Amino acid sequence: MNASQPKIGSSRPIIRQLDETAANRIAAGEVVERPASAVKELVENALDAGAARIDIAYADGGKTLIRITDDGCGMTPEDLPLALSRHATSKIDGSDLLNIHTFGFRGEALPSLGAVGRLSITSRAEGFEAAQITVSGGRIAPVRPAALNRGTVVELRDLFFATPARLKFLRTDRAEAGAIADVVRRLAMAEPYVSFTLRDMSADASGKGGNGREIFRADAEQGEMFDALERRLARVLSREFTDNALRIDAEREGIRLTGFAALPTYSRGAAVEQFLFVNGRPVRDKMLTGALRGAYMDFLSRDRHPAAALFLSCAPEQVDVNVHPAKAEVRFREAGIARGLIVSALRHALAEAGHRASSTVATATLGAMRPEPAGGMTPRIYQMDRPSAGALRIANGAQAPVFDEAPQPFDAPFAPGARAEPPPPEAPELTRAPLGAARAQLHENYIIAQTETGMVIVDQHAAHERLVYERLKRQMAEKGVAAQALLIPEIVELSAQDAARLLEVAGDLARLGLGIEPFGGSAVAVRETPAILGEINAAALLRDILDELADLGDSQKLRARIDAVLSRMACHGSVRSGRQMRAEEMNALLREMEATPHSGQCNHGRPTYVELKLSDIERLFGRT
Repeated sequence: MNASQPKIGSSRPIIRQLDETAANRIAAGEVVERPASAVKELVENALDAGAARIDIAYADGGKTLIRITDDGCGMTPEDLPLALSRHATSKIDGSDLLNIHTFGFRGEALPSLGAVGRLSITSRAEGFEAAQITVSGGRIAPVRPAALNRGTVVELRDLFFATPARLKFLRTDRAEAGAIADVVRRLAMAEPYVSFTLRDMSADASGKGGNGREIFRADAEQGEMFDALERRLARVLSREFTDNALRIDAEREGIRLTGFAALPTYSRGAAVEQFLFVNGRPVRDKMLTGALRGAYMDFLSRDRHPAAALFLSCAPEQVDVNVHPAKAEVRFREAGIARGLIVSALRHALAEAGHRASSTVATATLGAMRPEPAGGMTPRIYQMDRPSAGALRIANGAQAPVFDEAPQPFDAPFAPGARAEPPPPEAPELTRAPLGAARAQLHENYIIAQTETGMVIVDQHAAHERLVYERLKRQMAEKGVAAQALLIPEIVELSAQDAARLLEVAGDLARLGLGIEPFGGSAVAVRETPAILGEINAAALLRDILDELADLGDSQKLRARIDAVLSRMACHGSVRSGRQMRAEEMNALLREMEATPHSGQCNHGRPTYVELKLSDIERLFGRT
């Protein structure tokens, strides 16, 4: 019996009080998962101390050295021993665990780090002498005088030397260094008015006597909040992101959302450029990322992911950050408000962007068109590329068109004096429109339009597909989703919890054409389904909706299925590839694109047009 159940012994187990060192090592398992976790805790302490400049140095992926230097308020010699005690903090007084205005508040980071590594803290507060304290594997040395102008220097060496088993679970130095850089970049995004420097000291085994290799640097920004944030994001992410992102600023019931969200055509193959912050704290919250995905649901295919840096701010009482020791997860008191704010604000911003597409589309087009110089050498400059003034006059005179009443056929042999047919008259104001005036149709699918500053190439099928799709959605929003009553209601057996959760959103489902009602016990009767979906498996649909409700707290499954049907209808009802279009039809399509939101991308997130500036075209031909 005991062999099959080893936890059951013949003697009664004895309850023991763990000593402080063991308790700190257990706590370190939750707080300090890897070197990047230590960097996060120490940098957040520096930010809480009011630092305006933070320098982070590491060696061997943070395994042998982590050093954080800041110019914050510092600590007094009397504060240093207390800072190494568990649950000792200056951030809160313990009376209200919801009224938290700082990054740290649990008082676990420093004692946990001291329990699993060799930690030294050197600090100087204004009006006091500098002092230093060290702790190695949980053993604290006495405070002694030190030399420091201001602020605090925290140095952590030989992480996990006291718990060597943890070292086996760390990844390579390169992977751990990448995790540290990711943590620093996220914190730098949230604090644009603070300077950050990240250095790799691995070249110097001792970590002394050199400045190391600079990995990342972000100087403090100046000016208004949005401008400072935009410059910081351009430095941390890329100028390409900020050039193709929309400013977000919305508020609902005490929660404010700010930041930048990229255009749908600036999408990614993975969720690597999604950054979410709550009251300045970087978080990885499933509900918030689900809301971000829901906001772009109508514009991206399943294999594409949006890019965004969004900042939610609210009263501390509205969000619980005391969910996990690492404080990466949060809980909102009104999660539906936060989710709805993200979805509505992003969709409103995307609608206001109109037909705008990302500049990366044109960049990729130019990259595909630009020929590579042979052998990597500089392209030759031919004599005809730099003609004399006299040659220019002769060439211009020869190129001047002369029109005649009887034009030559297109395939007629060239003869001196042959005269060209004049082009049809075109309203000059059309070229001043954002998408210009249609000039030609190529391969019965691509419209070539001329603008004042360049040219536009439009995929006629993709563009018209989006226009028809938006028209169908407007009609459905105005008239509602038609419901089809079932001759025999479909009874779906669920658990009591699932039935209650589903009936809570019955009103929302009814507006989408799905009518449900209780049918005794934990069963639900489906009496109506959306007519546009035709014959459906109601039980499977309800379970999909329940899965999404459990995962995200909200469900867009039914709306997504209706939109998918509308998208297919738009695809079949749009201008087909291979159809020849007259000039007035092409111009009408361009004008409707300019007036329709989201027309810069098709229903699958691909661009509907490419804009090339005249300067870029001239560069392709070496004319600059």
